[in-house]
Amino acid sequence: MNAKEFCTCKNTKCKYHPLNHDLGCTPCIEINLKTNDIPNCYFEKIDPEHKHKGTKIKDFAEFVLNNK
Repeated sequence: MNAKEFCTCKNTKCKYHPLNHDLGCTPCIEINLKTNDIPNCYFEKIDPEHKHKGTKIKDFAEFVLNNK
């Protein structure tokens, strides 16, 4: 299975989405690490329908604690 088949991110217009290049998840993970963000797919794994507020590591930690 490749990244295009399992990626759950709904933002397919993002230039880092695996549908838009042949580098898999690497560009997305790389940009998120540089900006101290968490990729959308992490939030969507916990709650596919939730619209999270913020994308920082702190935001994700709070999201996880509040959505056990």
